[in-house]
Amino acid sequence: MHIVRIGGGSTETHSADAIGAKAANLARMAALGLPVPPAFVLPVKLCAAIIGKDAHAERDLQEGLKQGIEFLERATEKRFGDHRQPLLVSVRSGAARSMPGMLDTVLNVGCTSAAVQGLIRSSGRPRLAWDCRRRFLESYAETVLGLDPAMFSARLAELTLAEGVASDRELDSEALERLAADELALIEERYDDGRLEDASAQLESAARAVYRSWMSERAQSYRHLQQLDHLAGTAVTVQAMVFGNGGLSSGAGVAFSRDPSTGLRQPMIDLVLDAQGEDVVSGRRTPDTEETIARALPDLAAELGSILQRLEQEFGDVQDVEFTIEDGKLSILQTRSAKRTPRAALRIAIDLAHEKLITREEALDRIAGIDLAALVEVCLVAADQPLLTGIGASGGIAIGRAAFSSQNAQRLSAAGDPVILMRPDTSTADVAGFAVAAGIVTAVGARTAHAALVARQMGKPCIVGCSGMAIDVVADRAQLAGTIISGSDWVTIDGNNGNIYLGQRETTVTRPEAELAEITTWRAQGRHHDHQPGKPKSSPVQRARRGSTGG
Repeated sequence: MHIVRIGGGSTETHSADAIGAKAANLARMAALGLPVPPAFVLPVKLCAAIIGKDAHAERDLQEGLKQGIEFLERATEKRFGDHRQPLLVSVRSGAARSMPGMLDTVLNVGCTSAAVQGLIRSSGRPRLAWDCRRRFLESYAETVLGLDPAMFSARLAELTLAEGVASDRELDSEALERLAADELALIEERYDDGRLEDASAQLESAARAVYRSWMSERAQSYRHLQQLDHLAGTAVTVQAMVFGNGGLSSGAGVAFSRDPSTGLRQPMIDLVLDAQGEDVVSGRRTPDTEETIARALPDLAAELGSILQRLEQEFGDVQDVEFTIEDGKLSILQTRSAKRTPRAALRIAIDLAHEKLITREEALDRIAGIDLAALVEVCLVAADQPLLTGIGASGGIAIGRAAFSSQNAQRLSAAGDPVILMRPDTSTADVAGFAVAAGIVTAVGARTAHAALVARQMGKPCIVGCSGMAIDVVADRAQLAGTIISGSDWVTIDGNNGNIYLGQRETTVTRPEAELAEITTWRAQGRHHDHQPGKPKSSPVQRARRGSTGG
């Protein structure tokens, strides 16, 4: 069984078709000398066989995991599941094309009871150790065992209430130890096969679950919507954990090298202090403010900004980067080309050509799938006081009937009405609702959450982090800053500034005429260049190799 090693002195590289785009980009970043935690990859070709429960593939899986863990132990000088210097790992998916949030991830794998004691010994932080244990139990129970996450959420809510704190971030180590014990009991009432105390068994089960998430309903729906049905499957990347949940000098975040909603040349960074990556990309938490981050990590913006610029130069495109900070030290966990709105795609393509990062021909290729004749900017004619303001995550105006579940969104849409899908958080399980909605609003979440990325890719206005919104799905109503609205009531949302209004507001439409004119000129020049008398035609690839003719 051949695995691909990343970091730790390894210089192996493979195609995205073989090991998935996530792992291929990780290997490329490690080769650049960027701070990438060591990892190894089980290939895409195992996916179908594992799903089909092929015995030979199962042996390959076990052998690959054994080889990979030995590599990570050498690279980190830690031991998997150890009681003194424990190595914990993340088990993540990665297809040849990005599918944000549609496949499964299991974090903190290897966090047995012995490893908890090892973390306490090695870090001196009982709270970090017990937080990793309870996070592992929650992730493993939902992803591997298929248990309802609601029972764990309910236990956490009971504990935070009893402790008199606002969220899990304020629970001390003793409370987290009790939480982990309660969650373990919930699992063992349903499953008691000893795997929760066997690091290798945890890893095997997690890897199988990630491969099998390829056939989940949301993953299949997303592939169908994005014309990705031809993809062969997902790889599995196993990476040494870095801990963003170790206090206020640690955190997890997502950064874009440019604004993916407007296309402006300015980084967009969301960071949650004392958190792990799933807290950010799942949309369960609203990010900390820039002022809080600057106070806790004053040098972060400069360091991250430098890496974002370097990645743009290397990949020739706007990058969407996941990162973790452990005790002030930055680690890069992923980079990919950013999902963007059609309006942003036009601006970004032109700017990248002006900056000589791509040729004009490449810029034209990147916007080839956009209907430029239909590309408009919609603005409100008169913007009075909004009912509620959240965080604009995907620009534009949307007007529609309020729907508080994906099922109701589909029902209202089938009746011919535009729909605004309003949800407690940005769950990628709602992808069917996203597909029919004119716009999306959530009570919590970040501009960089997976579902916000999907909204931008679909070109739909999206507002997140509406802390003044409380949704009652059963009663089919919501409270927005004290005002009750019912399902099918009309609302207007402005994804540019995060404002929500009751009723149908009047709008005006403009077109990005200057940029459209520049594209028209480029196309005309390209035709003239390709059809000069006596000059043979050249392919787009050949023209790209020669480089841009200016601009």
